[in-house]
Amino acid sequence: MKKWIPFAAALLTVTLVVSGCGSNKNNTQASSGSSGGSGKVTKLIVGTGTQFPNVCFIDENGKLTGFDVELVREIDKRLPDYEFEFKTMDFSSLLLSLETNKVDFVAHQMEKNPDREAKYLFTKEPYSIFLSKVAVDKNNDTIHSIDDLKGKKVLTSPTSNQAYFLEQYNKDHDNALNIVYSSGAANDLVSQIQNKRVDATLATDFSLRFYPGADGQPALKTVGDPLIQSDVYFVLRKDSQQLADRLDEAVKELRDDGTLAKLSVQWLGEDFTKTLDEAK
Repeated sequence: MKKWIPFAAALLTVTLVVSGCGSNKNNTQASSGSSGGSGKVTKLIVGTGTQFPNVCFIDENGKLTGFDVELVREIDKRLPDYEFEFKTMDFSSLLLSLETNKVDFVAHQMEKNPDREAKYLFTKEPYSIFLSKVAVDKNNDTIHSIDDLKGKKVLTSPTSNQAYFLEQYNKDHDNALNIVYSSGAANDLVSQIQNKRVDATLATDFSLRFYPGADGQPALKTVGDPLIQSDVYFVLRKDSQQLADRLDEAVKELRDDGTLAKLSVQWLGEDFTKTLDEAK
């Protein structure tokens, strides 16, 4: 397993961005099918970042690597009619670069939301799957599931998938939860839970690795069954369906032969490729 790199800006939910490939749009569409022995290879530019530890980052040897990067390299091996080249940039520039044809797809742990789906094409096969559970102080032995949170304060970020789930839970359970909305930093989340200003939050096992306590270990732990499934996809322009289909074929092949799970364990520390149903 690769060594974990400290992550200063911890995340309440893991926001996933897809790295994009930038090349001439017409060439991309013309060559997105099998090469059929023609020998023609289409070069694509993949947009990604360098600041997401274990996902896309620069290692001690100055090499771009990480889960998303190595996954794209593995896909490249399986699509002989394509050649992928990475273009790194700030997270905030990835989707704009996709829109302006500077990259062809984005691979940086990107989840869907309605605004993104209206503007961009997402692949259908998720390459990471993150399951949110109730998260509490690691020393808390009184909360074992969401049903134990009745009358307690649950911290979440407004407009997040977690917030939507908690709001729906309250509708179905006579406002059992006291939902507290916050956009504070991760260390504020930890302090609020440790100081008992709130009792819990919803988070993934992956994100908790970025909430270290004084001993360097995760300050929070997850309890109970998975509640929410968040899928990660590659993001493309709307006119890139053929390329999206080829990427989906490759990801499915990697999932079926165990390579996707192996890469997840190697870089993310666990097999984050199981669905909500598979995890139960």
